[in-house]
Amino acid sequence: MKTAIAIAAHPDDIEFYMAGTLLLLKHAGWEIHYLNVASGNCGGVKWNSSKTRAVRRREAREAAKVLGAHWHPPLCDDLEIFYEIKLLRRLAAMIRQVKPAIVLTHSPQDYMEDHTNTCRLAVTAAFARGMPNFNTIPARQHFESDVALYHAMPHGLRDGLRQTIIPEAFVDTTTVHETKHRALACHRSQKEWLDISQGMDSYLQAMDEISLTVGKLSKRFKHAEGWRRHLHLGFSATDGDSLRILLGKDYLANKVYERTLSERDSMSGGIGPGK
Repeated sequence: MKTAIAIAAHPDDIEFYMAGTLLLLKHAGWEIHYLNVASGNCGGVKWNSSKTRAVRRREAREAAKVLGAHWHPPLCDDLEIFYEIKLLRRLAAMIRQVKPAIVLTHSPQDYMEDHTNTCRLAVTAAFARGMPNFNTIPARQHFESDVALYHAMPHGLRDGLRQTIIPEAFVDTTTVHETKHRALACHRSQKEWLDISQGMDSYLQAMDEISLTVGKLSKRFKHAEGWRRHLHLGFSATDGDSLRILLGKDYLANKVYERTLSERDSMSGGIGPGK
């Protein structure tokens, strides 16, 4: 059975940005995996770090169960996701254990470093999957097979400098939105924290607004998640689009994004020998 893994920074990030696509892959017959790199220990004001960590761990496991995903324990605490070798070795071990053909992770541009560092770590961990001389913690056998990496939309659909990020493709999550909603509702402590720290009147409504906004951008779907493909070099023999092939009518390419790429190539004079 083919496998896919969602790698996000904190408990609830998968539900906000990736869970709909993950569910559709499960419906297509894939085995799905769920990993939050950080424990969520700083996401609260009600308990100390240890108690918050334990509460959010239980909530994440409950959410993964709702999604029908294999849950994996976090690797560090909040604001401790750095692009450093020990954490990379641990995440690379997870990639080698799961052997995913699809990796879903954060955008390279986002509003906070935990998200962007998770993205960098996920990309390198996947790149190192077939390198026998790269040691992982714990030691895992390398494997050689193609993997497709997809980057979710950043929070607010903007990078840290407020520039709009547009998706390369839209995935229709309307049919799985209710399940995605139930999974997010498992993160009860996070709702309390965000209501206080970020003024979110409704935690679940915030997720609805994101998927409705992306759906509106698609001009076709009610609820949607947006994705951008990572360059295939080093990850796959061909420049294929696995989600397009697997999801069929639930997948819509964004012509604006492709046109933008073509315009940039034209402005740079093209790519290749002698250019």
